[in-house]
Amino acid sequence: MKENNMSRRSFVKVSTASLAAMSLPSIVAAGADSPESPAAPEAPKAPASPQQQPQGAAPAPTVRPGDSDAITRAYFDSLLVETRYMDAGLPSTKFELFGETFDTPIMTAALSHLRVPNGNGLVIYAQAAAACKAVHWFGMGEDRDLEDIIATGARTIKVIKPHADNDEVFRRIRHAVGAGCFAVGMDIDHAFDGRGGYDNVFGLPMKPKSTAELRSFVQAARVPFIVKGVLSPHDARQCLEAGVAGIVLSHHGGRVAYSIPPLLALEQIADVVKGKMKIFIDCGIVSGMDAYKCLALGADAVSVGRHLMPLLREGADATAKRIQAMTAELAGVMAATGVKDLKKMDPTVIHRMTF
Repeated sequence: MKENNMSRRSFVKVSTASLAAMSLPSIVAAGADSPESPAAPEAPKAPASPQQQPQGAAPAPTVRPGDSDAITRAYFDSLLVETRYMDAGLPSTKFELFGETFDTPIMTAALSHLRVPNGNGLVIYAQAAAACKAVHWFGMGEDRDLEDIIATGARTIKVIKPHADNDEVFRRIRHAVGAGCFAVGMDIDHAFDGRGGYDNVFGLPMKPKSTAELRSFVQAARVPFIVKGVLSPHDARQCLEAGVAGIVLSHHGGRVAYSIPPLLALEQIADVVKGKMKIFIDCGIVSGMDAYKCLALGADAVSVGRHLMPLLREGADATAKRIQAMTAELAGVMAATGVKDLKKMDPTVIHRMTF
């Protein structure tokens, strides 16, 4: 965990209503994955500010009330950066995780069942991560998909659904570790279906897990175990009790309306974690600046999913170039704020918009 331990100046609170209002022109489809989502045909574009929109541009898209993706985008855009040039130097984006070193803290996200016309989108995604020397995450798929992903050389973390049948969870843990994953995990937010019942994903029944069950998965893995879908100090405490090595703050692309932005949840959760687990941020990250804000406020790394999905149609090289470009954007902000390496991130450079 970073040296700053989340010590920071107090921020003025901004209502989610005012945040959503200020950011409607810049809403983009980005964030955590949906397992059923194919790669979209359009190339991702940076969110446009009202000043950047050309005359005659189409009006901003209508956003449904409580759109968690829109609220998350608004929160990102409400955070401002203070520059610090004195005694600054060229930064390094080298990132260490579970004893391994990567070139960037910008990771892929745990996408699932990617369909693209030019091949297996899951493998193309992994090839891009391998080319960038970035951590790769894999969501739902067949055993063979995981084996093909590992064959690309991408250092991979496999995320397993909360299957109602724990024997299936243990089987998938064994397969992932045996295939060569350097960590495994579970996305606990796939337990319910949004209608008051248990979730069912592609015919596979799901169910929420207890702290004791989670502990049994941690013990069975024998590699670092990560829990995805944490947005509360409560769940963070239970993960600590279960011996989890890391958590992903994520609302899974807005599965629940009015979800708090993962970055907004970070401070309270970090106060609970106290450096005993890695903390990752997922949902809505579309630029190196977004990544910088997460890292400055205490996250260890970030994941990018939907923003990269359209590029998979163009192949691994195009996808890798976007990850590298985002890493360069991150390095640019680090240089402008006097941060020479990721362990020296300073939360006091971040200010919340109040005007």
